[in-house]
Amino acid sequence: MAWYFEDFHVGQIIETRARTITQADIAGFAGWSWDTNPVHTDAESAAESRFGEPIAHGMLGLSVAMGLVSGTGVFEGSSVALLGIDGWRFRAPIFAGDTVRCTVEITGARLNRTGESGILERKFTLLNQRDEVTQEGAIALMVERRPN
Repeated sequence: MAWYFEDFHVGQIIETRARTITQADIAGFAGWSWDTNPVHTDAESAAESRFGEPIAHGMLGLSVAMGLVSGTGVFEGSSVALLGIDGWRFRAPIFAGDTVRCTVEITGARLNRTGESGILERKFTLLNQRDEVTQEGAIALMVERRPN
């Protein structure tokens, strides 16, 4: 069931299910993105890094956050356009075996200049299995208004 602009309010929080990040996820992301930095792809090199083992790409975390939110179905029926990602921060590493989930808080809601659709300001927070924030930032979305 589609959610429309009128179904959202400031302060509303949407929570996703959780997903475990695997070594295959990290290797696959490295392959298709061409980002083969040893901190992601070389266990021996990463063992000597500050993290002690390979970490997931930051953009993999962002992509998983987007996918987890998509999986809620809340924004799927009415999304018009992603408007931007602002202030995205990588707070803690994500390792293979970590289980992450995402919360989305609606921090702003206004009509666009024509009044035909709405703009949702959303704060994404990606947390691991210990409830540590791994990534967070703002992702604005244009959504449809409820049809008459």
